[in-house]
Amino acid sequence: MHTENYDDIRDGVRALCAEFPDEYFRKVDEARAYPEAFVDALTKAGWMAALIPAEYGGSGLGLAEASVIMEEINRNGGNSGACHGQMYNMNTILRNGSEAQKEKYLPKIATGELRIQSMGVTEPTTGTDTTKLKTTATKKDGRYVVNGQKVWISRIQHSDMMILLARTTPLSDVKKKSDGLSCFLVDLHQAIGNGLTVRPILNMVNHETNELFFDNLEIPEENLIGEEGKGFKYILEGLNAERILIAAECIGDGYWFVDRAKKYASERIVFDRPIGMNQGVQFPIAESYIEVEAANLMRWKAAHLYDAHRACGAEANMAKYLAAKASWEAANVCLQTHGGFGFACEYDIERKFRETRLYQVAPISTNLIFSYVAEHVLGLPRSF
Repeated sequence: MHTENYDDIRDGVRALCAEFPDEYFRKVDEARAYPEAFVDALTKAGWMAALIPAEYGGSGLGLAEASVIMEEINRNGGNSGACHGQMYNMNTILRNGSEAQKEKYLPKIATGELRIQSMGVTEPTTGTDTTKLKTTATKKDGRYVVNGQKVWISRIQHSDMMILLARTTPLSDVKKKSDGLSCFLVDLHQAIGNGLTVRPILNMVNHETNELFFDNLEIPEENLIGEEGKGFKYILEGLNAERILIAAECIGDGYWFVDRAKKYASERIVFDRPIGMNQGVQFPIAESYIEVEAANLMRWKAAHLYDAHRACGAEANMAKYLAAKASWEAANVCLQTHGGFGFACEYDIERKFRETRLYQVAPISTNLIFSYVAEHVLGLPRSF
């Protein structure tokens, strides 16, 4: 049972976030910019190196602690989507990379000299059907030659490296469709303009994301992560970490929305009484709080299983579903509580409303989570 509250981490992150108030993130959002100063401050304070072992210059903390960092950023009005990739992408190197790769990259990631914020998996024609991705990496003369296309790949413009999943053995030549996929480290500074073309995608959230085109991009053989053909397993480990961290972010959002709704409902006077006296206002806020608290419990279960190196696919998916649902419902309640003022940018609700809506769709859609639980937990027939 989870009993640790991680007060030291919470206090430290809150103190840093206090230096970047709502106005900072509002201006970043208006400019469709990247919160460079905030991410730099997080990195210099050591928070982005939480999962990196001490021997490589990090804090050696677990995913549970890392999730608290992400939660507090969102709970204090920020958006962890600008930086969470650093944590779960780095974990792919930590768990599956060679000792040479760990020694080469992890210390620089810990100091912020290198950013590895991007993961190239999703493709425009295959979406979440990852085993059928069409990007290929063909081994030739001590290197891999990559051809194909990716979409919705985030933070390329603020990353030095990317983790790429590509097929190294044709689907027709493998026994299991999840075999034959391999993970690579891509040096973006070398790749862009030399076989990699990046096309930004404007979207409803200030979330930097792109379409990528690979045309005979060459990757050194030593940039293969782990064994050739085993990349799907490595990516799944990273995706479980991603889902747990995003669950924590949604929980942070949920608490932020509940706190804002509670405060406004207590202070807003209509018909000579605070609107929070009305059950029609207070009951939805109470329900939102209950749902965020419940989602929080599944977050802890998933994080502790992950840190114990135990199977946690179901728990990671369920935590992400419950937290994303709770934060979205809390967002609607908060907006409704504020009425017309909720649409005013100066209240920050419409910004956070847009940001938390993303997690109903990404990094895995609600229906895919239902499908996973139905098949792998409940034993129902595979639906696709």
